[in-house]
Amino acid sequence: MRNDKLIPGTILVIIGILFLMDNFGLIHFSWSNFFHLWPIILVIAGVNLVFSHNRSGVATAIKIIVLIVGLGFLIFSGLRRHQYDNNWDFGFNRHYDYNDSDTTDDNDDDEMDGDSIVKVEGNGHYQEAYKPEIKLARLNITGGGTSYTLKDATNNLFEADTKEYSDRYVLTSSVDSATQTLDFDMNNKHHHGIHFNFGGNKANKAYIKLNNNPEWEIRVQTGATKLDFDLTNFKIRKLKLEGGAASFHVKMGQPLAESRVEVSTGVSEVSLNVPQNAACRITTETGLSSKSITGFQNTGENEYETPGFDKAANKMYIKLSGGISDFKVKQY
Repeated sequence: MRNDKLIPGTILVIIGILFLMDNFGLIHFSWSNFFHLWPIILVIAGVNLVFSHNRSGVATAIKIIVLIVGLGFLIFSGLRRHQYDNNWDFGFNRHYDYNDSDTTDDNDDDEMDGDSIVKVEGNGHYQEAYKPEIKLARLNITGGGTSYTLKDATNNLFEADTKEYSDRYVLTSSVDSATQTLDFDMNNKHHHGIHFNFGGNKANKAYIKLNNNPEWEIRVQTGATKLDFDLTNFKIRKLKLEGGAASFHVKMGQPLAESRVEVSTGVSEVSLNVPQNAACRITTETGLSSKSITGFQNTGENEYETPGFDKAANKMYIKLSGGISDFKVKQY
């Protein structure tokens, strides 16, 4: 077994096991502690790189010891219970400014705190009307601790139904000629503070629908997030996903003349499905990540293409970059 694959593989296996055991309730793992101490992963990765070309017994022993001590400390810290077990508390006040006319919330459970309202739990509905003159739509999504789902179309330009805990989204819109930009933001400037309640079943959820007439540029910036996008019925000019400890599952449709997909992650699991007859080129900068790319020709050290890519009229360019992640690209 090659030692250069042992360290990242072991890290991914252990983190995956922790996720599974926590999801099934077999253990209670405080991910807030884990992400607070994430630089330990950098230390482990750095030691592995320093000794990557040293196959002596001493070098192997050092790598194994650092791995065991580092992961042991992370796991021990994550398993410790404390008074913030069910909260991701970033030290801000939980006060909100509700002077926003772009959104409506139903069935909210609020608590009064002086002159401010603290939103504890509620359902939200957000929408933006479609204008036929809009040819390009840009959607920017920010906010971690959320499960994002995008599969269905709508007659509006944008719709989202949300389940929110201790925070709320804000939808803003601007138009420049035939281009409309939508910002769907959990951490909006209108907030006086942010407090995530992300334990047990207290995860934010957002079910998004888009109009399939305009071309779309979509950018998602998240922390710990689960994302499930089926984009087969939409015209995607650009998709950019940026996440920390995330789970990205994306199904792309046919490319435009030029469609671009960029995925940048930390410790994440990424699954990307592309049409079998689509012309695609993939470039990777995956560091200690693992990758599985099927149906593509390896045209260089970090480059893959479908047969006949250069002669195709419509092309998809995919760029994958990550620290310690698991990338899978396959055709359907």
